[in-house]
Order: sequence, then C-alpha cells, then structure tokens
Amino acid sequence: MRFLFTDHDFPDADLERALCREAGMELEIAQCRTEDEVIAAAAGCQGLLTQYAPINRKVFAARPEVRIVSRMGAGFDTVDTDDARAFGVWVANSPDYGLGEVASHALGMALALVRHLPWYDRDVRAGRWHYTSAGTLRRPRGLALGILGLGRIGKRMAEVSRPVFGRIVACDPYIPDSGFPSYVERVDRERLLRESDVLSLHVPLTEETRGLVDAAALATMKPGSWLVNTARGAVVVLDHLLAALDAGRLDGAALDVLPHEPPEAGHGILRHPRVMLSPHAAFYSREGEMELRTKAARNLIDWARNGRPNYVVVEGSR
Repeated sequence: MRFLFTDHDFPDADLERALCREAGMELEIAQCRTEDEVIAAAAGCQGLLTQYAPINRKVFAARPEVRIVSRMGAGFDTVDTDDARAFGVWVANSPDYGLGEVASHALGMALALVRHLPWYDRDVRAGRWHYTSAGTLRRPRGLALGILGLGRIGKRMAEVSRPVFGRIVACDPYIPDSGFPSYVERVDRERLLRESDVLSLHVPLTEETRGLVDAAALATMKPGSWLVNTARGAVVVLDHLLAALDAGRLDGAALDVLPHEPPEAGHGILRHPRVMLSPHAAFYSREGEMELRTKAARNLIDWARNGRPNYVVVEGSR
C-alpha cells in the first residue's frame, strides 16, 4: 500500500514515515500547492495525507487509484467532500486532538483583550508607565463570554472559562439541549451577538459559516466588546472587522486564524493597534502536534488494514 503526504509545515515527516513503515506501507513526501502538483505526485498512491493542498474532483478524476484522504486537522475545508462522495472516496480528519490547547489559547486571548495586556505592553515599551494608560478595565467576573459553536472545543472553552467569567452563553443549532452543560445558557445567534462581552468563535468553515461575522453581525455586537477567533479565518470578514474597530464599535480583536495565511505584507490587520495576532498556533504544543500527526496518519493505516479510518467525514465505497 502506498500513500502520499501531499504537503506539511512540520520540521520533517519522520513520524508519519515511521508509522507507515512499521505498518508495512510506503509514504511518499511532497510539498504540493495545487491540484496539478498533487496529481503528478500521487501516481500509484491509494491514499493522501494532506494539510493545505486542495483536493477535489480534478484530483479524484485524474487519480482514480486514490481511495482515501486524511486531513491533518479537525477542519476539512481544503477537501471537497461533495466531490469525494461522488467518487466514492473516504475522507477522514483528526477532530479531537489539541482540544485543551485551542481552548486555553482562546481563553488566553480573551483575557489578554479584557485586561488590555497588549496595550499595556506597548505603552511600557514606549515609556508610558501608569495603570490607566491602557484605558478603563472591567472585571471579568462581571462579563458574559459568548461561544459560537459548542462542539468539542467550544465545550472545552466553556469549561475552562467557567471560573473566570460571570456568565457563559452559547449558540449552536446542531447541538441538542442535552449537549449544553448546565452552566451554559443556550441562546440564538442574535442574542449571542447582543449579549456577549467577549465572543469566541469555534465553528468549522462551511458555506453556512463563511463570512458569518460580517458588518451586520459586528453592528449587532455590544459596544466595547471583544472578538476572539481560533476557528477558521474566513468566518470573519476582515475588512468589516477593521471598520468596526475603527468606528469604536469593538474594543479589540484577537485572531489566531486569517482568511489568507500568512497575510500579505502591509495588510491593515497587521498594523491595527487594537488587534492581537498569533500564527495559527492555537493547536500547538509538543504533545498536541504529535497527537495530530499520529491520528491523521493512523486514519490511512487503519483504512488499509480494516477497511475504515478511525475518524470518518465521508464514507467511501471501497
């Protein structure tokens, strides 16, 4: 059995190669950026391990030998699942790695905004030393944390934030009432936007969520509130966010993900004084990275051995 690691941004692929070798399988390594590059590299490969490379109908039509795609991560928006379904190709992901890391990162970002830590840091370095230099602060216990998307990470975010914020509200139309912890108040999206002091995003990128946080949503948010995004960059319309910050509608935003990563040099998001950024790092810890890579590779190995990956997104026909 032969697989292709289409692309990755890890220091090496030794872990994935060793897992496949121990299972008696081959793993080819590439750094594909386009469908054509995937097609060229995937000759004779039955499975694809992929991070950012686009995988769609063009790839499946050109490489009918490919029967499974395992996405390196919880999201799978780089893989066209409708195309995979049409061609009978399995799609798998790694939905439950690094839950604590992402939730901790989101909470850290939320508290940094609420406490104006980036502002204080900037002021001190500029020679301003006074506790009021960053403006008036509010006690977190008197604030409401809003969570959009109460899946695995959203639930963990609620759990770790419970001792910090006075109220936790959440919106997720795909989770039954029984899936909401007793300390989380279920609200619709309109109330979530209106009542959250901090809004933390934990939704996948789909046609429904793309551009969900736009000018209309931002205009509904509380004046002086904060936005945290550790989900997917394209959920937020950046130009609309910058306009809301410039207008003073929001006090600040913390973004771990952007629609285009890394952003173009000179993009306004890099220069805005009320924006805190991290480089799509919320998932990262040494342990979290190993968990992610192992689970994604095991999807291919288990499919080859048992006819089914561990984490199924699309059921294949072979």
